[in-house]
Amino acid sequence: MRMLRPIITLLAACISASACTPGAAADPVPPSPNMPAPQAPEFTGIEHWLNGPPQSLQQLRGKVVLVEFWTYSCINCLNVMPHVKRWHDTYASQGLTVIGVHTPEFGYEKLPRNVEAAVKRLGVTWPVAQDNAYQTWRAYGNQYWPALYLIDQEGRIVYRHFGEGDYAATEAQIRKLLASTEHSP
Repeated sequence: MRMLRPIITLLAACISASACTPGAAADPVPPSPNMPAPQAPEFTGIEHWLNGPPQSLQQLRGKVVLVEFWTYSCINCLNVMPHVKRWHDTYASQGLTVIGVHTPEFGYEKLPRNVEAAVKRLGVTWPVAQDNAYQTWRAYGNQYWPALYLIDQEGRIVYRHFGEGDYAATEAQIRKLLASTEHSP
């Protein structure tokens, strides 16, 4: 019994800590008068941009932006990709901008030619930032592949989702933000 109490205490502390980890689950980031949604960090330390010139959130202000952290050999990222493609195809003309942030898990994923080949093979047509040094990843406090961050017209993160699933909820958030764009002056 003497050994069991410290083990149970440690286990309870670990469970409590993991349950309280910021961003450990998909969730809307509800703003309030006292606590507005967090400002999205700028793309930082990007070594290479594919599918267009370098992007910045400052330039994208006024648009709805979906930032996707991914890597091309992650099966979960590959499973999310068709949904991101569909959202891009469906909503780009309505004001959605998708930005992929390719953050490598393995050394071979850092090679620009490998990322370029994967982007082409996967049919990714939106801008992709190559974040080999994890600077943008760290700026967002990200910990997962894939991770989706939905940024409103004011540059605030209003929704995030980690991993696969909840596609309808993510799309509903995209539609909600695009609808608010239509009604703004």
